[in-house]
Parts: sequence; structure tokens; C-alpha cells
Amino acid sequence: MSSPTPQDLEPLIHPLFDSTTSTFTYLVACPSTLHAVVIDSVLDFDPATSRISTTTADSLLSLIRSHNYKTVKILETHVHADHLTASRYLQTQLASNDAEEEEKKNGGIKPEICIGKRIVQVQERFAERYGIPREEWDGVFDRVFEDDEEFRVGDLKVKVKHLPGHTPDHVGYMVGSNIFCGDSLFDPEIGSARCDFPGGNAHALYNSVQTLFSLPAQYRIYTGHDYPSADSRSPQPYTTVADQKLLNKHLKEGTTKDQFVNWRQERDSGLAEPKLLHQALQVNVRAGRMPRDGMLKVPLRMPGGWKL
Repeated sequence: MSSPTPQDLEPLIHPLFDSTTSTFTYLVACPSTLHAVVIDSVLDFDPATSRISTTTADSLLSLIRSHNYKTVKILETHVHADHLTASRYLQTQLASNDAEEEEKKNGGIKPEICIGKRIVQVQERFAERYGIPREEWDGVFDRVFEDDEEFRVGDLKVKVKHLPGHTPDHVGYMVGSNIFCGDSLFDPEIGSARCDFPGGNAHALYNSVQTLFSLPAQYRIYTGHDYPSADSRSPQPYTTVADQKLLNKHLKEGTTKDQFVNWRQERDSGLAEPKLLHQALQVNVRAGRMPRDGMLKVPLRMPGGWKL
């Protein structure tokens, strides 16, 4: 019997759910070579104390090491506004400047931190907003992907899909019969992501969802978050294309673009900003690096007409 090709080989997938930010991180590995990627990692942050910790990321590292995986890439679907990425921390923990120690840690591989090519326009926008020096964001991602670019993880083939709408830089990663769609879609009972961040666009998100819906019915869509109501169910990392088309509360098959856009825009106009918005954006456009001065900026909202 011949060995499976990269086109039909299916990955090993480990979902990890962070209940504090309701975020799914995925560890995706090639079963034949044990090469792996991490998708949308989480760095713990307490806004009350401005303290960063690595408990969640360390659990991921323990899982990687327990399976003897060799992490070749740390992937981001987009610049997240609701959690800090652990990408830089993971890279430093998985790779060392000491060759002998590096061989022990990750098979001599320094994983690349990667994202879609439109990251630059997002970095420029938020660097200006928060006064981030160019040298702290320019070129901090090791690799930026072209639309529909393909790369290998061991014997697996991964294809990058541009899925804008939630943010303009948003991408998904297709591996075998699975696509990791970030914040493009959520569990059918949750629906879709907001589109009111700078560069977000409900029209574009509708089109991106149609791209997902064009996949074979049995393909699995792995989502970036889940928000089940209390005790209703456990967080679900994926649903099938068929389930999404049939059940998605915002975008099930037959929903017109005008219906979705009108509903999404009305809904977004009443949403509060994410709790970690300002901290997350400033760290994530730096690919998980911290500001050199150790300071993050949070804008003040002053009562109308009131001045100091």
C-alpha cells in the first residue's frame, strides 16, 4: 500500500481552550514526522494588576513536549483584540541560542512566527494610534503569507486562505479536511464575529463565510472562540460545513448579504469594546514582543466638554 500524500494526509489536532478569554488555541501535527504548528496562542494577562503570566502557554509547551512534537511555525490568524499572543514567548522557549540545548528543546528548529501579508496595514494603523516606534513592529513577523500560499508541515500540506471581514488581515489555515478559521465564524448558536474594528467590513465577512461554505460538507471548521451559555454545553472547537450552513444563527444558507450586513451593523453599533483591546493590539502588532519601555498606553474617555 502506498503512503498517503500531503493532499490526503489528515493532521493530529489538539484543541486547548482558555476560559478567561474564551479562546481556542490549536496544536496541529503531522502524524508521520511529528512536525507541528501552533495556531492562535494565548499569553495570560491580568488587567487589574497589569501582570503577565505564562500558565496557559506553559501548558501548551508541556503538551508539545509530551508528544515529542517539533514545532516549525507559530501561526496567527489575525491581530487579536481580546487576548495577548504568546507567540514570542513560545518561540523563545522552543528555541535557544545554544545549539546543544536547542537540539534538546525542539529538534534544532526555531519556529517561525507567521501571519497573512496584510498585517502591515494593521501595524501601521495601530502604531500611529498608540505611538509605537517603527523599530518595534516593522519586520517582527518571521514570515507573512500570500493569499492561497501553501507550505508543508512535515508531510502535511497547509493552505492559507484570506478571510477578511472581522479584520482586514484575517486568514485561515486549511489542513487536510480541516480549516482553522479564526474569528470568521463561531459555533452555530453563537454565529459570527463583529466587524466594527478598524478595517472590518460586514460585506467582506459575508463573502469570507461563503468561501467557507463552498468547502465539502464534511469538512471541519475550527473556530477561534466559543461562548457557550452557562452550563448549556462544553466549548466546541469545531463544527462541519454542513452544520454551519444549516444552523448558523447569523449566516445559515439562504441568508442574503443585505440581511446579514444590516443585522451585523446594527448589532455592532451597540457592542462594548473588548476588555483587553488596547493592551492586546499593542502587543500583537509586535508579534508578541513587549514594549521596550515596558509601558502600554490606554486612552482616557473624558465626559463631554470636560477638560483638566
